[in-house]
Amino acid sequence: MHILFLSGEYPLWTSGGVGTFIQTLGRALVKDGHSVTVLGQGKDKEEVYLEDEGIRIFRLPKNTSKLPNFVFNARQINRKLKIIQKENPISIIESAEGGLALITKKHPAKKVIRLHGGHHFFAEAERRPIHWRKGKLEKMSFKKADGFIAISQYVKQHTQNYLSYGNKPVSIINLPVGIPSEGINASTDPDRILFAGTICEKKGVKELVEAFQIVKEHYPEKHLDLFGREWFYPDGTTFEAEIRNSFPASHFENIHFMGAIPRKELDEKYAKAAFCVFPSHMETQGLVSLEAMALAKPVIFSQYGPGPETIEHGTNGLLCDVYKPSDIAEKMIWCIEHPKKANELGIKGRKTVAEKYDPNKILRQNVSFYKSLLQG
Repeated sequence: MHILFLSGEYPLWTSGGVGTFIQTLGRALVKDGHSVTVLGQGKDKEEVYLEDEGIRIFRLPKNTSKLPNFVFNARQINRKLKIIQKENPISIIESAEGGLALITKKHPAKKVIRLHGGHHFFAEAERRPIHWRKGKLEKMSFKKADGFIAISQYVKQHTQNYLSYGNKPVSIINLPVGIPSEGINASTDPDRILFAGTICEKKGVKELVEAFQIVKEHYPEKHLDLFGREWFYPDGTTFEAEIRNSFPASHFENIHFMGAIPRKELDEKYAKAAFCVFPSHMETQGLVSLEAMALAKPVIFSQYGPGPETIEHGTNGLLCDVYKPSDIAEKMIWCIEHPKKANELGIKGRKTVAEKYDPNKILRQNVSFYKSLLQG
């Protein structure tokens, strides 16, 4: 098969969970004998071509014309799809929720939407109304899909509150998470607590800062390291600046905003941390929690959304009420005061990831779903 992913995310040019997933699955598909192409909009004036372990990657030129972005991008993508189709006929075109709105219905490939969490899905968490244009594009995209893959039961159920799957097949296939087997030699620092994710409201960063103040009152030697890209508002201000203005400067003693770093470096930071905290208000699956669990780190995750699908509270991790800083702090203090039991959670968490999110198992599930669409 020839699988083409429509995406503006890929680790070679930008960070993000969707891009990391495409790289992981794409490399596995190539090793399994399939062809993989990634096609997305770039930020350069000219088209950029890259390769990554057999994956072909095309970044299309940015819009410098007077055309609206939607019209310009649709023309560019459909033109490039014709060229790629002639070179190597495409079996499957896959995109996130809104991506299929850009492509023509006439393309012969079967079209798949993978539910990573789209505009409708996150509107509730971000406390905003549905934007009419983005909402319309998602609905257009859903109508063009031949099938859907949800990365968790939760994202499947929550998305259908807003959008219809019709009578098309929907399969739940988790994101693959590999277990690092070498190269992670960092020794645990009992004073380091780690968060990874975009520095924004829906990731629970504000509540985490408040919770850490409670922890610091009892354990002033502890440090909280936050890894992830900044969230920018339309006026150019950042969410980090907003929360710094919301609390006294003393609140940020021992809190370190470290920015985004490559995955390999992040694995080393996971390994060094005593435990990890991810108090997201809304997630589709929670990839960072699984990455930390894969390294046998004790993880505190949300009791809402996909949290209960990911973690069995008290068995392979802890769940918390992400809207209550006192509850987040309570779980953090428990990890500090019960290091042996916390480490046992981490060991069981690693076993869970190895069994449930095994890349080879998930590769077979994806290939099977793709073939089922091609066979009609």
